Amino acid sequence: MNLSTIKSPGVYINEINGFGNSVVPVATAVPAFIGYTPQAIYEGKSYANVPTKITSFSDFQTIFCLPNPPAPADPAQQYSPQYYLVAEKSQPEKGDYLLISGTYYSIVPDPNTIYYLYNSIRLFYENGGGDAYIVSVGGYGAASGSGMTPGDQIVNPNVQLNDLANGLALLKNEQEPTMYICPEATLLSVDNNATLMQQMLLQSEEMQTAVSILDIIGGRNPDPIMYMDDITAFRNNTGANGLDFGTAYYPFVGTTIMQTTDINYTNLFGGDVKQLQPLLSPASAPNATVETILSNIENPPGTPLTVSQNNNALITASKTYSTIINNILSDANMLPPSAGMAGVITVTDNEVGPWQAPANTSMVGAVSLPISLSETQQGSLNVDAISGKSINAIRMFNGLGILIWGARTLDGNSQDWRYLSVRRTMIFLEQSCKLAAQAYVFEPNDKNTWEGVKAMIGSFLTSIWKQGGLQGATAASAFSVECGLGSTMTSEDILNGFMMVTIKVAVVRPAEFIVLTFQQQQATSS
Repeated sequence: MNLSTIKSPGVYINEINGFGNSVVPVATAVPAFIGYTPQAIYEGKSYANVPTKITSFSDFQTIFCLPNPPAPADPAQQYSPQYYLVAEKSQPEKGDYLLISGTYYSIVPDPNTIYYLYNSIRLFYENGGGDAYIVSVGGYGAASGSGMTPGDQIVNPNVQLNDLANGLALLKNEQEPTMYICPEATLLSVDNNATLMQQMLLQSEEMQTAVSILDIIGGRNPDPIMYMDDITAFRNNTGANGLDFGTAYYPFVGTTIMQTTDINYTNLFGGDVKQLQPLLSPASAPNATVETILSNIENPPGTPLTVSQNNNALITASKTYSTIINNILSDANMLPPSAGMAGVITVTDNEVGPWQAPANTSMVGAVSLPISLSETQQGSLNVDAISGKSINAIRMFNGLGILIWGARTLDGNSQDWRYLSVRRTMIFLEQSCKLAAQAYVFEPNDKNTWEGVKAMIGSFLTSIWKQGGLQGATAASAFSVECGLGSTMTSEDILNGFMMVTIKVAVVRPAEFIVLTFQQQQATSS
């Protein structure tokens, strides 16, 4: 209370705060997803190119998914990739294929219909995801009406670099996201993908609030011999900026996100069931039941069946059709690992903290890998003497299943920023202290303020040390906070309005390599 404001006799109460300001920990696991969605409309308002916060998959469905028609109609198909079966003269050397009635058929998608964001959001929430931002850069484009060349990398011409780059730029106005994820970046050409990755890393470095989780072109169907060509191309295309704010995982993961209810005959040959008949009911082995079902699909009776009913009937009537659907499901379920990693990181942060490496754990829904990496093969991914750009491997272990077996940033040669958990812990500490220090802007730049700032930050770092986020036998050995004239500031700094705070922390690092030493010892007498 300012005594000069008291002018009349009486009793006055002067309340004094018993507790100083405190540092409120910022959220550490808030991914921002950039990509294409089924729609982006809610209550007549467009959410296209608007960073939108969601807290559950239900929120995502409400805003970014097509509304379901009333029963008994089937639910709306939110993602409808198109596939073609192309007859081959001999067994294909690349890509997925089927053997039907003695003829090999390559299973190839229409690249214009392949998107990853919708299923990636499902994978994120299946792995324990929470708050997230969605930047919808548009809806799905038109199909091409034909399959791609078997074995080629998928390049979707409907996925545009400018769309994704503009969506990324919109996040410059958002301080909360801590991860940038763009699953559909791998559907760009190699050159455009390189540009987008470099923009993601540069923005992460500029913002200093988020890391970029990158996927690798070629991780979907890697060549078992020449897969390192894709790794080399990735390392050449990520540039030199912001590497300590980026991390990459390899390869893609085969999931169980899409089920048999998500794929049906409308996803084959552009919905042309006439092309199914020679496969399911060939002249050499006709199937009358299949022909009746296909006829009812083309010429619906008075009370037509739903698509799901016809699809179930075909699965029951034809083993070949069931095999085709299962193989297409396997291909459609091959997803970039970035969204699943965001879910894993969310769970790790909630259970322990950002200082816990998101590794040596499984990814829910991951059931297969397109390539099984050995310990020797992972070595060239994990450590690269030339570029230092480490790639985190996802590996299969007998008896354990699929595990995330890496926790490095792209700055693998840096002793400071080699590990993802170290970078994320520093982001967490820096942003928490930065927001708390804003309460002291325009406060007197004197000893009382300096001591208040030191006490506030010191109390916060002590709590983090007690949780295991900083290493040291005592709090004093885990961190130090300095602020004052002669220690962090000069008289000129004070005249210019600067208050300098120096914080030193001993961040915990993961035990990536555990070395056991065995030595023989001579027997001694009892």
